[in-house]
Amino acid sequence: MKVSLITTVKDIGPAAVGEFLASLAAQARRPDEVVVVDGGSTDGTVEAFRAAEASAGITVLEEPGANISRGRNAAIRAAAHDVIAATDADCVLDPEWLERLLDPIERGADVAAGFYVPDRPTFFQACAAAVSVPDPEEVRPGWMPSSRSIAFRRDVWEAAGGYPEWLEVGEDMFFNHRLVANGARIELATGAVVRWRIRPTLGATWHQYARYAEGDALAGMYPERHVLRFGTYMALTAAVRSRRGWPLVAAGVFGVAYARRPLRRVWRRRAAAGERVAGVAVVPALMAFVDAAKMWGYLRGLATRLRPPR
Repeated sequence: MKVSLITTVKDIGPAAVGEFLASLAAQARRPDEVVVVDGGSTDGTVEAFRAAEASAGITVLEEPGANISRGRNAAIRAAAHDVIAATDADCVLDPEWLERLLDPIERGADVAAGFYVPDRPTFFQACAAAVSVPDPEEVRPGWMPSSRSIAFRRDVWEAAGGYPEWLEVGEDMFFNHRLVANGARIELATGAVVRWRIRPTLGATWHQYARYAEGDALAGMYPERHVLRFGTYMALTAAVRSRRGWPLVAAGVFGVAYARRPLRRVWRRRAAAGERVAGVAVVPALMAFVDAAKMWGYLRGLATRLRPPR
């Protein structure tokens, strides 16, 4: 079985390109071709890929102004093979990533849902990852993969209409929902791991999750989840303002249950006792911060979606 590895990139810098290419060269199962689409880099990214084009067997295409969806679609159209593996070029691939990612495809699956973990996280990044990135044992069938770690057959990509080029963010989740709607057979490959750079600051984290939620609103994804989030925080606010005993107790019990998994993640992932204790304090506050970003982004997306056309 031959496989084309595709990725789209813009302004990640030569150092990140070097790390990505080194991890690609270290793969136990090498892809039969690599197609990179650059969306208009100006920081040396495309030049770094061009320098490795011949030696690493990479095809580099330039699509100035392309968003992630357009870049991925262009790469897939240019790819020679009918099995496509996708990742992001600012990730680092574990040596067995592609080999393990292809296992479900070789067993007959249409889609292999790979996994991702934080790459060399600081304490803040570890807390942020605890909020949003599950441990492998938490993942169950039906989990929606990120396109930083996924493989699929070309025909299911075609049946899904490709990645949605009208959607700037959340495009991989929209693509996943189209795969499910079309009855694609999706199997987990949690042993197929890429290492992903978590946003390093509060500002960047706010922007990331606000944009994700904005994409959900624009695409009509997860409305129940967002309504539940708004309702939950309204109820918690009412409980705190009431200053009555049982609503406050109920709010506290709910808060502990809500934060249980992220707290367990940060406890497991940090070896230093001091960081574990600090993480228990930081993670709940960071969860509320991320939820606020999501609520703001969702409202902004709804306002755009409901705005009358000019």
